[in-house]
Amino acid sequence: MVFEFTIRKYTYMFSTMAIAVAIGSGGDNGGSGVTSGVSSSVEAAASRDCKNLKENGTNRIKSWKKTDKQNIWELSGLYEGDIMTTEEDEIKNGLIKTAFRWPGGVVPYYIKEEDFGNLSYINKACSIKLIKGSHLIIVDEEDIEVIKNAIEDYHENTCIRFRPYKKSDNDYITIEAKSSGCWSLVGRHDHGQVVNLQNPGCVQHGVIIHELMHALGFYHQQSAADRDEWVAINWENIKPDSILIAFVLLDDYSGREHNFNKYDNRTVTDYGIGYDYDSIMHYSSYAFSKNGEPTITPKKKNVKLGQRKEFSEKDTLKLREMYKEECGKREMNGTADNNSMDDISIEWILSKKL
Repeated sequence: MVFEFTIRKYTYMFSTMAIAVAIGSGGDNGGSGVTSGVSSSVEAAASRDCKNLKENGTNRIKSWKKTDKQNIWELSGLYEGDIMTTEEDEIKNGLIKTAFRWPGGVVPYYIKEEDFGNLSYINKACSIKLIKGSHLIIVDEEDIEVIKNAIEDYHENTCIRFRPYKKSDNDYITIEAKSSGCWSLVGRHDHGQVVNLQNPGCVQHGVIIHELMHALGFYHQQSAADRDEWVAINWENIKPDSILIAFVLLDDYSGREHNFNKYDNRTVTDYGIGYDYDSIMHYSSYAFSKNGEPTITPKKKNVKLGQRKEFSEKDTLKLREMYKEECGKREMNGTADNNSMDDISIEWILSKKL
Protein backbone atom coordinates (compact mmCIF):
# COMPACT_ATOMS: atom_id res chain seq x y z
CA MET A 1 0.00 0.00 0.00
CA VAL A 2 1.30 3.42 -0.93
CA PHE A 3 0.36 6.62 0.84
CA GLU A 4 0.68 10.05 -0.71
CA PHE A 5 1.04 12.97 1.67
CA THR A 6 0.63 16.52 0.44
CA ILE A 7 2.02 19.04 2.87
CA ARG A 8 2.17 22.63 1.77
CA LYS A 9 3.71 22.53 -1.72
CA TYR A 10 5.58 19.24 -1.36
CA THR A 11 4.30 15.73 -1.97
CA TYR A 12 5.90 12.70 -0.34
CA MET A 13 5.21 9.09 -1.21
CA PHE A 14 6.22 5.93 0.58
CA SER A 15 4.87 2.60 1.68
CA THR A 16 4.34 1.19 5.20
CA MET A 17 2.02 2.61 7.84
CA ALA A 18 4.14 5.60 8.83
CA ILE A 19 2.36 8.94 8.97
CA ALA A 20 3.98 12.16 7.77
CA VAL A 21 2.71 15.25 9.50
CA ALA A 22 3.38 18.95 9.48
CA ILE A 23 2.81 20.56 12.82
CA GLY A 24 1.54 24.10 12.58
CA SER A 25 -0.63 26.71 14.16
CA GLY A 26 -3.52 26.50 11.81
CA GLY A 27 -2.59 30.15 11.40
CA ASP A 28 -0.06 32.19 9.52
CA ASN A 29 3.08 30.10 9.77
CA GLY A 30 3.49 29.70 6.02
CA GLY A 31 6.10 27.57 4.34
CA SER A 32 8.80 30.20 4.53
CA GLY A 33 7.86 31.52 7.95
CA VAL A 34 10.32 29.61 10.09
CA THR A 35 13.99 30.10 9.39
CA SER A 36 17.01 28.52 11.00
CA GLY A 37 16.83 31.53 13.32
CA VAL A 38 20.13 31.26 15.13
CA SER A 39 22.59 33.94 16.09
CA SER A 40 26.26 33.84 15.15
CA SER A 41 27.23 33.06 18.74
CA VAL A 42 24.94 30.03 18.81
CA GLU A 43 26.29 28.91 15.46
CA ALA A 44 29.83 29.26 16.78
CA ALA A 45 28.90 27.15 19.77
CA ALA A 46 27.49 24.51 17.46
CA SER A 47 30.72 24.48 15.48
CA ARG A 48 32.72 24.06 18.68
CA ASP A 49 30.58 21.20 19.93
CA CYS A 50 29.71 19.52 16.64
CA LYS A 51 32.27 16.73 16.72
CA ASN A 52 31.34 15.82 20.26
CA LEU A 53 27.64 15.80 19.48
CA LYS A 54 28.09 13.45 16.57
CA GLU A 55 30.74 11.10 17.91
CA ASN A 56 29.75 10.87 21.57
CA GLY A 57 26.20 11.97 22.26
CA THR A 58 24.50 10.17 19.38
CA ASN A 59 25.86 6.72 20.15
CA ARG A 60 25.13 7.02 23.87
CA ILE A 61 21.55 8.12 23.23
CA LYS A 62 20.95 5.14 20.95
CA SER A 63 22.30 2.66 23.47
CA TRP A 64 20.60 4.19 26.54
CA LYS A 65 18.03 2.05 28.36
CA LYS A 66 15.40 3.08 30.90
CA THR A 67 17.11 0.88 33.46
CA ASP A 68 20.39 2.84 33.16
CA LYS A 69 21.54 4.77 36.22
CA GLN A 70 22.22 7.97 34.29
CA ASN A 71 19.51 10.21 32.86
CA ILE A 72 19.40 10.24 29.07
CA TRP A 73 19.91 14.03 28.93
CA GLU A 74 23.29 13.64 30.64
CA LEU A 75 24.64 11.85 27.57
CA SER A 76 24.46 14.37 24.72
CA GLY A 77 28.07 15.54 25.04
CA LEU A 78 27.35 19.21 25.75
CA TYR A 79 27.88 21.53 28.70
CA GLU A 80 26.32 19.86 31.75
CA GLY A 81 25.23 17.11 29.36
CA ASP A 82 22.38 18.78 27.50
CA ILE A 83 22.93 22.56 27.49
CA MET A 84 23.88 24.23 24.22
CA THR A 85 25.92 27.28 25.20
CA THR A 86 26.68 30.58 23.52
CA GLU A 87 29.51 33.03 24.11
CA GLU A 88 27.00 35.18 25.97
CA ASP A 89 26.13 32.28 28.28
CA GLU A 90 29.76 31.66 29.05
CA ILE A 91 30.27 35.27 30.07
CA LYS A 92 27.08 35.84 32.03
CA ASN A 93 25.95 32.36 33.03
CA GLY A 94 22.84 33.80 34.64
CA LEU A 95 19.13 33.81 34.10
CA ILE A 96 17.97 35.96 36.98
CA LYS A 97 17.80 38.75 34.41
CA THR A 98 14.31 39.11 32.95
CA ALA A 99 15.76 39.46 29.44
CA PHE A 100 16.01 35.67 29.31
CA ARG A 101 12.33 35.14 30.11
CA TRP A 102 9.53 34.68 27.62
CA PRO A 103 7.26 37.77 27.55
CA GLY A 104 3.87 37.06 29.04
CA GLY A 105 5.00 33.53 29.82
CA VAL A 106 4.06 32.65 26.23
CA VAL A 107 6.38 30.47 24.14
CA PRO A 108 5.78 30.31 20.38
CA TYR A 109 6.92 26.94 19.09
CA TYR A 110 7.17 24.98 15.89
CA ILE A 111 7.75 21.29 15.30
CA LYS A 112 10.04 21.62 12.33
CA GLU A 113 9.97 20.01 8.93
CA GLU A 114 13.56 19.34 7.99
CA ASP A 115 14.39 21.72 5.17
CA PHE A 116 17.68 20.83 3.48
CA GLY A 117 17.50 24.06 1.48
CA ASN A 118 17.67 25.93 4.78
CA LEU A 119 20.37 24.06 6.66
CA SER A 120 20.25 23.74 10.39
CA TYR A 121 23.15 25.39 12.18
CA ILE A 122 24.43 22.03 13.35
CA ASN A 123 24.73 20.86 9.76
CA LYS A 124 26.27 24.14 8.60
CA ALA A 125 28.76 24.13 11.43
CA CYS A 126 29.75 20.55 10.66
CA SER A 127 30.15 21.33 6.95
CA ILE A 128 27.94 18.43 5.99
CA LYS A 129 27.25 18.42 2.26
CA LEU A 130 23.54 18.16 1.54
CA ILE A 131 21.78 18.02 -1.78
CA LYS A 132 19.30 20.75 -2.56
CA GLY A 133 15.68 20.02 -2.00
CA SER A 134 13.43 19.29 0.93
CA HIS A 135 13.10 16.57 3.53
CA LEU A 136 10.38 15.90 6.05
CA ILE A 137 10.79 14.41 9.51
CA ILE A 138 8.45 11.46 9.84
CA VAL A 139 6.66 11.59 13.15
CA ASP A 140 4.11 8.98 14.12
CA GLU A 141 0.97 9.66 16.11
CA GLU A 142 2.49 8.25 19.28
CA ASP A 143 5.39 10.72 19.21
CA ILE A 144 3.01 13.61 18.64
CA GLU A 145 0.94 12.49 21.60
CA VAL A 146 4.02 12.42 23.85
CA ILE A 147 4.93 15.99 22.88
CA LYS A 148 1.31 17.08 23.25
CA ASN A 149 1.05 15.58 26.74
CA ALA A 150 4.27 17.25 27.90
CA ILE A 151 3.04 20.64 26.70
CA GLU A 152 -0.32 20.02 28.32
CA ASP A 153 1.49 19.30 31.59
CA TYR A 154 2.87 22.85 31.49
CA HIS A 155 -0.60 24.23 30.83
CA GLU A 156 -2.12 22.30 33.72
CA ASN A 157 0.59 22.93 36.31
CA THR A 158 2.08 26.34 35.48
CA CYS A 159 1.13 29.68 33.98
CA ILE A 160 3.34 29.01 30.93
CA ARG A 161 1.50 28.80 27.63
CA PHE A 162 2.92 27.28 24.46
CA ARG A 163 1.29 28.41 21.26
CA PRO A 164 2.03 27.78 17.58
CA TYR A 165 4.58 29.98 15.85
CA LYS A 166 3.41 32.95 13.78
CA LYS A 167 5.35 34.85 11.12
CA SER A 168 5.32 37.92 13.34
CA ASP A 169 7.18 36.11 16.16
CA ASN A 170 10.77 37.19 16.63
CA ASP A 171 11.56 34.64 19.34
CA TYR A 172 10.37 31.04 19.29
CA ILE A 173 11.53 27.48 19.70
CA THR A 174 11.70 24.80 17.07
CA ILE A 175 11.37 21.23 18.25
CA GLU A 176 13.67 19.08 16.15
CA ALA A 177 14.76 15.46 16.10
CA LYS A 178 18.32 15.52 14.83
CA SER A 179 20.71 12.72 15.76
CA SER A 180 22.60 14.84 18.27
CA GLY A 181 20.92 13.96 21.55
CA CYS A 182 18.53 15.71 23.93
CA TRP A 183 19.49 19.38 24.40
CA SER A 184 18.42 23.00 24.63
CA LEU A 185 19.71 26.50 25.19
CA VAL A 186 18.87 27.99 28.59
CA GLY A 187 16.30 30.78 28.59
CA ARG A 188 14.95 32.85 25.70
CA HIS A 189 17.37 33.81 22.95
CA ASP A 190 16.76 36.17 20.05
CA HIS A 191 15.63 35.03 16.62
CA GLY A 192 14.70 31.46 17.38
CA GLN A 193 16.30 28.54 19.16
CA VAL A 194 16.23 24.76 19.05
CA VAL A 195 15.01 22.16 21.50
CA ASN A 196 16.38 18.92 20.12
CA LEU A 197 14.79 15.54 20.84
CA GLN A 198 16.74 12.79 19.12
CA ASN A 199 14.33 10.12 18.02
CA PRO A 200 14.25 7.39 19.11
CA GLY A 201 15.48 8.10 22.61
CA CYS A 202 14.55 11.62 23.66
CA VAL A 203 10.83 11.68 22.80
CA GLN A 204 9.75 10.86 26.35
CA HIS A 205 7.45 12.84 28.62
CA GLY A 206 10.04 13.63 31.29
CA VAL A 207 12.80 14.41 28.80
CA ILE A 208 10.60 16.92 26.98
CA ILE A 209 9.62 18.60 30.25
CA HIS A 210 13.30 18.75 31.26
CA GLU A 211 14.49 20.32 27.99
CA LEU A 212 11.63 22.83 27.93
CA MET A 213 12.54 23.81 31.50
CA HIS A 214 15.98 24.71 30.17
CA ALA A 215 14.40 26.77 27.40
CA LEU A 216 12.30 28.58 30.01
CA GLY A 217 15.38 29.56 32.01
CA PHE A 218 16.45 26.81 34.39
CA TYR A 219 19.88 25.27 34.88
CA HIS A 220 20.33 21.95 36.64
CA GLN A 221 19.43 21.82 40.33
CA GLN A 222 22.87 20.73 41.54
CA SER A 223 24.32 23.95 40.06
CA ALA A 224 22.69 25.91 42.90
CA ALA A 225 24.92 28.06 45.11
CA ASP A 226 23.90 26.16 48.26
CA ARG A 227 24.19 22.66 46.81
CA ASP A 228 27.08 21.67 49.12
CA GLU A 229 24.66 21.87 52.03
CA TRP A 230 22.53 19.19 50.40
CA VAL A 231 24.82 16.95 48.35
CA ALA A 232 28.45 15.86 48.31
CA ILE A 233 30.29 15.89 44.98
CA ASN A 234 32.58 12.86 44.69
CA TRP A 235 35.26 14.41 42.52
CA GLU A 236 37.37 11.24 42.53
CA ASN A 237 34.62 9.44 40.57
CA ILE A 238 34.08 12.12 37.91
CA LYS A 239 35.57 11.95 34.45
CA PRO A 240 38.26 14.64 34.38
CA ASP A 241 38.35 17.80 32.32
CA SER A 242 40.29 17.99 29.08
CA ILE A 243 44.05 17.80 29.22
CA LEU A 244 46.56 19.20 26.75
CA ILE A 245 49.54 17.03 25.84
CA ALA A 246 51.96 18.11 23.11
CA PHE A 247 49.39 20.64 21.93
CA VAL A 248 46.82 17.88 21.35
CA LEU A 249 43.52 18.14 23.20
CA LEU A 250 42.63 14.81 24.75
CA ASP A 251 38.94 14.95 25.49
CA ASP A 252 36.04 12.62 24.81
CA TYR A 253 33.60 15.27 26.09
CA SER A 254 31.65 12.54 27.86
CA GLY A 255 32.22 13.91 31.32
CA ARG A 256 34.17 16.89 32.63
CA GLU A 257 34.50 18.13 36.14
CA HIS A 258 33.26 21.56 35.13
CA ASN A 259 29.80 20.05 34.63
CA PHE A 260 29.59 20.18 38.42
CA ASN A 261 30.30 23.91 38.71
CA LYS A 262 28.13 25.99 41.02
CA TYR A 263 26.57 29.36 40.19
CA ASP A 264 26.49 32.14 42.76
CA ASN A 265 23.37 33.86 44.04
CA ARG A 266 23.79 36.69 41.56
CA THR A 267 23.32 34.18 38.76
CA VAL A 268 20.64 31.74 39.87
CA THR A 269 18.01 31.72 42.56
CA ASP A 270 15.65 29.21 44.13
CA TYR A 271 13.03 31.93 44.74
CA GLY A 272 13.00 31.01 48.43
CA ILE A 273 11.62 27.56 47.66
CA GLY A 274 14.76 25.60 48.50
CA TYR A 275 16.86 22.74 47.20
CA ASP A 276 14.96 19.94 45.51
CA TYR A 277 16.31 16.38 45.52
CA ASP A 278 13.30 15.27 43.49
CA SER A 279 13.60 17.89 40.74
CA ILE A 280 13.38 16.77 37.15
CA MET A 281 16.34 19.14 36.69
CA HIS A 282 18.62 17.27 39.12
CA TYR A 283 21.51 15.09 37.90
CA SER A 284 21.35 11.41 38.70
CA SER A 285 23.73 10.04 41.33
CA TYR A 286 25.94 8.54 38.62
CA ALA A 287 26.19 11.48 36.22
CA PHE A 288 29.54 11.48 34.36
CA SER A 289 30.96 8.67 36.47
CA LYS A 290 34.30 7.30 35.29
CA ASN A 291 34.18 4.13 37.35
CA GLY A 292 30.54 3.24 37.95
CA GLU A 293 30.58 4.78 41.42
CA PRO A 294 28.28 7.67 42.48
CA THR A 295 29.41 11.17 41.56
CA ILE A 296 26.78 12.86 43.75
CA THR A 297 25.70 11.67 47.18
CA PRO A 298 22.74 13.21 49.03
CA LYS A 299 23.50 14.34 52.57
CA LYS A 300 20.01 13.34 53.64
CA LYS A 301 19.50 9.61 54.12
CA ASN A 302 17.16 7.49 52.01
CA VAL A 303 16.92 10.07 49.24
CA LYS A 304 17.06 9.43 45.51
CA LEU A 305 18.45 12.20 43.34
CA GLY A 306 16.33 13.44 40.48
CA GLN A 307 13.86 11.58 38.34
CA ARG A 308 12.92 11.47 34.67
CA LYS A 309 9.13 11.33 34.84
CA GLU A 310 7.45 14.63 35.69
CA PHE A 311 7.60 17.98 37.46
CA SER A 312 8.33 17.84 41.14
CA GLU A 313 6.19 20.05 43.35
CA LYS A 314 9.10 22.46 43.80
CA ASP A 315 9.74 22.53 40.03
CA THR A 316 6.29 23.96 39.43
CA LEU A 317 6.57 26.37 42.36
CA LYS A 318 9.87 27.76 41.06
CA LEU A 319 8.54 28.05 37.53
CA ARG A 320 5.44 29.89 38.73
CA GLU A 321 7.57 32.22 40.84
CA MET A 322 10.00 32.94 38.00
CA TYR A 323 7.16 33.85 35.62
CA LYS A 324 4.79 35.43 38.13
CA GLU A 325 5.24 38.95 36.76
CA GLU A 326 5.44 37.85 33.13
CA CYS A 327 2.26 35.80 33.32
CA GLY A 328 0.56 38.74 35.00
CA LYS A 329 1.28 40.82 31.90
CA ARG A 330 -0.42 38.38 29.57
CA GLU A 331 -3.61 40.43 29.12
CA MET A 332 -1.64 43.61 28.43
CA ASN A 333 0.39 41.80 25.78
CA GLY A 334 -2.73 40.65 24.01
CA THR A 335 -2.07 37.03 24.79
CA ALA A 336 -4.80 36.22 27.26
CA ASP A 337 -5.33 32.63 28.31
CA ASN A 338 -8.32 32.19 26.05
CA ASN A 339 -6.07 32.93 23.07
CA SER A 340 -3.27 30.61 24.09
CA MET A 341 -2.73 27.14 22.74
CA ASP A 342 -4.23 24.18 24.54
CA ASP A 343 -3.44 21.49 22.02
CA ILE A 344 -1.30 20.78 18.99
CA SER A 345 -2.72 21.47 15.56
CA ILE A 346 -1.78 18.86 12.98
CA GLU A 347 -2.35 19.75 9.35
CA TRP A 348 -2.15 16.95 6.87
CA ILE A 349 -3.90 15.70 3.75
CA LEU A 350 -3.91 11.99 3.15
CA SER A 351 -4.92 10.22 -0.04
CA LYS A 352 -4.63 6.50 -0.53
CA LYS A 353 -3.40 4.98 -3.77
CA LEU A 354 -3.99 1.35 -4.57
